[in-house]
Amino acid sequence: MRGNMNQTMLIRLLRKLSGWVVPCLFVGAAQAQALVSEQELLAQAKRWLDQSISRQQAPGSVPLRMELRLGALDSRLRLASCARVEPYLPPGTRLWGKTRLGLRCLEGASKWNVFLPVTVKAVGQAWVVRRDVAPGAQLGAADLMQAEVDWAEEASPVVADATQWLGQVATRALTTGQALRQNMVRPMQVFQAGAQIRVLAQGPGFQITSDGQALSAGVVGQLTRVRMDNGRVMSGMVLDARTVKLEI
Repeated sequence: MRGNMNQTMLIRLLRKLSGWVVPCLFVGAAQAQALVSEQELLAQAKRWLDQSISRQQAPGSVPLRMELRLGALDSRLRLASCARVEPYLPPGTRLWGKTRLGLRCLEGASKWNVFLPVTVKAVGQAWVVRRDVAPGAQLGAADLMQAEVDWAEEASPVVADATQWLGQVATRALTTGQALRQNMVRPMQVFQAGAQIRVLAQGPGFQITSDGQALSAGVVGQLTRVRMDNGRVMSGMVLDARTVKLEI
């Protein structure tokens, strides 16, 4: 009698369990089907990025080879199925160097917005440090050479034209193989405050030269203050180690 009762209770228990397990399996399958595939999102993001980068104009006239590398979404994300996903660039970002791409659901049961890490390389010819340069040293032709670099590796623009760095001064220590960028050089100071200089006054149809005294340090291409022989103080552009040009 006891054995029959135990068998009856066991059968009832199995029936209850089977009625609970099967629906759960279906719920789990439905939830899995309702999630967005990461591979599908990455493929859509890559298509959008490829099109956007192909329309992007390279700075200057140097041809650049654009290369794209996608990161990965946070592995903890579980994104609900979405009929329309829109890729977009967050405000203040651009497709250059290490950046991120936004992906947001516009048509779905639940709206979501995620960010995908992206690296955009722009490979092309630029000036590269040939040998170590000390801070404050003046750059000459033997200090740099041309080589392929990633223009987008740093925020500061690459110096592509030799006229932009020849005779300039290194703002910090430069190491061999480093791509030269605009924040690494500055114009050279050619005279100190108090130096006697030649002042060139030029206007429509005339040109006059006279002597003057610099009231501030002179840096090529920058303004400096000058006291003329008559005591008048004027400002002019430093042309070289002895000349300041006044525009009249």
